[in-house]
Amino acid sequence: MSEDKPNWNGPQDPAAGEERPAAGTGELPRDVAGMSFEQALAELEKIVQDLERGQLDLDAAIGAYERGTQLKQHCEGKLREAQLRVEKISLDPDGRARTEPTDLA
Repeated sequence: MSEDKPNWNGPQDPAAGEERPAAGTGELPRDVAGMSFEQALAELEKIVQDLERGQLDLDAAIGAYERGTQLKQHCEGKLREAQLRVEKISLDPDGRARTEPTDLA
């Protein structure tokens, strides 16, 4: 594979320690699951740029799209986790600050 065409498919040999889940299973590969939000977002941004350039062959573009979908799911999950941890600051009737859980609606 040439350097201008990244391999977005990742390792597919179970002996290599990473198995790719079947498309649509909702499971993330172990390497994505262990990423921080910032790492996943940076890789997702790179994938989007590569796809927008339109220089990937069809197989590489499909692999990049699938990887991007996994990264997007991971980022959304990390954001949901952060939202659950954030507390809303409000004032009680006496004007003192207090915290309460964030509305999750």
